[in-house]
Amino acid sequence: MVSSEYERRIAARFATFDQDGNGYIDREDFSAAAKALLAEFGTAARSDKGQALYIGAEAFWQGMAGIADRDGDQRITREEFVNGAVKRLRDNPDRFAEIARPFLHAALAVADPDGDGSATVADTARVLVCLGVQQDIARAAAATLDADSDGKVAEGEIVTAFARYFTVPE
Repeated sequence: MVSSEYERRIAARFATFDQDGNGYIDREDFSAAAKALLAEFGTAARSDKGQALYIGAEAFWQGMAGIADRDGDQRITREEFVNGAVKRLRDNPDRFAEIARPFLHAALAVADPDGDGSATVADTARVLVCLGVQQDIARAAAATLDADSDGKVAEGEIVTAFARYFTVPE
């Protein structure tokens, strides 16, 4: 059984995924996240970056649904998320990172206007806010990701931190 403290922390992560707040995670939540990111960075949905983001969002949804949608109804409830996906992924955060990687790679590309493979700390915070993280937490998290203090955050740092955030240990 999962501890109540762990459940509380994971429930907050569930809320981040549940973009529309309807009590479950579905394909539309991943699409909404992609749409919000594109709007935030002024990127057209039909551009290469926009299409890659939507493809990444769909891959992320498919990966999450494959792990957590226990009843096959194309929706992940809070219970399925806590007792399904996270319970199985908590001991294997690398698996979660691989599920999220296509989306995160594409999100970084949207936030990386010069194409150098990294985003500024400020732009990383903007991405996090679009994904439902509170602004003050997003700023602090983005700053923490800049381990070498060069003002930039690279893909590897983002993927690892994202996996840790959503697979927190008890």
